[in-house]
Amino acid sequence: MTRVDTWDGAMRLALTEARTALAGDDVPVGAVVLDADGTVIGTGRNTREAEGDPTGHAEVVALRAAAAARGEWRLTGCTLVVTLEPCTMCAGALVLARVDRLVFGAYDDQLGAVGSLWDVVRDRRLNHRPEVVAGVLAAESTALLDTFFARHR
Repeated sequence: MTRVDTWDGAMRLALTEARTALAGDDVPVGAVVLDADGTVIGTGRNTREAEGDPTGHAEVVALRAAAAARGEWRLTGCTLVVTLEPCTMCAGALVLARVDRLVFGAYDDQLGAVGSLWDVVRDRRLNHRPEVVAGVLAAESTALLDTFFARHR
């Protein structure tokens, strides 16, 4: 099992997942879930195009893998690291999974739900609010996305 000691190290693993999504012509977003010790217990990348699944977002794929590895849906003590600010679906999923911390790279001005358009994860009406660490290796995440969208315009 892979263990990481820094947010940059974890984000580099997520960027590797994002590049794999790019190779499959999916929007290059990657995610990893770390347990409390920093061990990777789930990985994911966008699979919407590859699998024809509207919920095939990197975060959801990684959360499912982590829950399977743990044998339960509660991911208390875990950190979700993702290359792009989560959308409302993914922000809701990580709140419902009880993830303790979210680390993300690039902001998403069009769909972001962790401060850009909405702030689902900090909504005081919810019973769980993870810590947020934003902007980790944001330039690298943004460059990957910019390359993808330039090709598709």
